[in-house]
Amino acid sequence: MTIYYVNSATGANTNAGTSEDAPFASFSAVESLKLQPGDSVLLAAGSVFNDQLDLKYSGTVDAPITIGSYGIGDAPVIHSPNDGIHSLYASNIVIENIAISDTSGAAIYAGYVSNWTVRNVEVDHTGLSKSGSITFRTGSNITIENSTINDVNGDGIWIEKINGVTLLNNTVTNAHGTAADAVQLNDSKNIVISGNTFDQTGAVTPKGVLTLVRPVDAVIEGNTIIGGGFGISAQAGTNVTIHDNDISGYGGYSWSYAIGLGDQGDTRNYDISGNYIHDGVWGVSVSAAGTMTYVRDGIDIYGNLFDDLTQAALKVDRPASGSFHDNFIASDVTPYSISPSIIAAGTFPVSDNTTIEEGGVTLASADSLAATDASINLVSDTGLTSHDGLKLSADKTASDKAGAQHDDPVGENGVSDGTLLLRHFGQAAFEKHGPTLGNGDHGVTIEAADLVGPENGSGIFHQEIAAQPFHHSQADAPTVSILQDGMLH
Repeated sequence: MTIYYVNSATGANTNAGTSEDAPFASFSAVESLKLQPGDSVLLAAGSVFNDQLDLKYSGTVDAPITIGSYGIGDAPVIHSPNDGIHSLYASNIVIENIAISDTSGAAIYAGYVSNWTVRNVEVDHTGLSKSGSITFRTGSNITIENSTINDVNGDGIWIEKINGVTLLNNTVTNAHGTAADAVQLNDSKNIVISGNTFDQTGAVTPKGVLTLVRPVDAVIEGNTIIGGGFGISAQAGTNVTIHDNDISGYGGYSWSYAIGLGDQGDTRNYDISGNYIHDGVWGVSVSAAGTMTYVRDGIDIYGNLFDDLTQAALKVDRPASGSFHDNFIASDVTPYSISPSIIAAGTFPVSDNTTIEEGGVTLASADSLAATDASINLVSDTGLTSHDGLKLSADKTASDKAGAQHDDPVGENGVSDGTLLLRHFGQAAFEKHGPTLGNGDHGVTIEAADLVGPENGSGIFHQEIAAQPFHHSQADAPTVSILQDGMLH
């Protein structure tokens, strides 16, 4: 396990390269080596390399080959008339703590590889003559984490035919081009995309933000997704979970959506929950551009918050089976647009959604709400004895309520002590298994700060659950009111 040092300012390719005092000067010296498992190639801080680094040899799972940096100062930068780092058939590689910019091709291009990790890498202004930023084609176990990608031509991240994709805590901004997305994954499986910020608001003619083409076993959670013609496109796939994302600012087309599925192939088993969808066109769109016959089955949409949309929170205009329930919909948003034939078939029922009406109470922010102890109460109408299984009670025991919690590692979005926490807007937004309400007013409290989320918002004032098809009448609608400073509004 040898460490090789490369310094473009003080090095020489005639040096041994094995100490900071005798570093190599350029990548050609590194490429003449037969790197072994566990070897590291460290680039000096402040160095600039105007060439492509070719990686030809593989490490092992326990002893990967690492490309990193040493010294104090700015991250070493790779410029290149080709790709920044290029590799075929080399596996078990770690790329970390470097910068890549002003490349004609991709920042990193690797094909037929496995077990690559890219971490703490800064990518800027790449793909100048051919599209590309970070690209992986055919292989397994690719991780990109804690990296930034900005101002690139083509997709910010392009991944194709990879089994095992993990994207964690990255920031991708401004991937330019009519065919460009911040991230596109094609024909890949075992996918986790979590904690990232993808922002296309400054991109020139972008296509969208996050595109998954035929994903299998994918989890997309806790991301901030902004801009583009659409937020998340997962048009055809199997076992896809999309939850706890903040999706906003998408538009430009009559069909623009926060989450779209149902086109380009069969769609099976989608869990779409806990997302904050706002400032766009359509919310969740189950649709297709053509007349191809696809399966759209097992689409469960619940616990989401929809606000400031110019079209409906839900669009279903192709045959599909699923449900749209327990969501929160601002009063200025149309709840749903469903084809009459689908309504008649009863394959996509709508139930138990709450309308949140804009009103006179101003909610400055989540923090200020917490400070002033404002909350929202769900209060049943007098005489209500049942509501299609929606049962609210202030005297439920904590142990009963704990059983209804959404799967949350810190347990903060379930129900406890009569307070409903909608921290992730999950399926436990309402306690659905308690005793039936009796006569009189009963209620539980929803923390207003958690409901509104991190964005500043206009007030929520005396809301009512809108009547929904198949289930409810106007007479059975619980109301939602603001309780602020001890006064019920």
